[in-house]
Amino acid sequence: MASDLLFIRHMKNTEPELQKDPEQWKTGDEPMTPAQRSYLETLAQDVGESFDEDDLTKAEASKRIEELKSQSPRLKGEDG
Repeated sequence: MASDLLFIRHMKNTEPELQKDPEQWKTGDEPMTPAQRSYLETLAQDVGESFDEDDLTKAEASKRIEELKSQSPRLKGEDG
């Protein structure tokens, strides 16, 4: 039983990333959402940057979020 759970956990951690590239989103060229803006402001604070990019698209905001997440001391090492 325990070995089955370990196998399932291992398989979950090795599944390929199925998320579409933000550039391929149908709504990627729309303005970023308020939630994206809020998250970007929080992440920018985490890494000691200011955030004043009001004209990002949803796709651009998503990419910037991923960049800042990889730099955030709170989120280093976390997936997705």
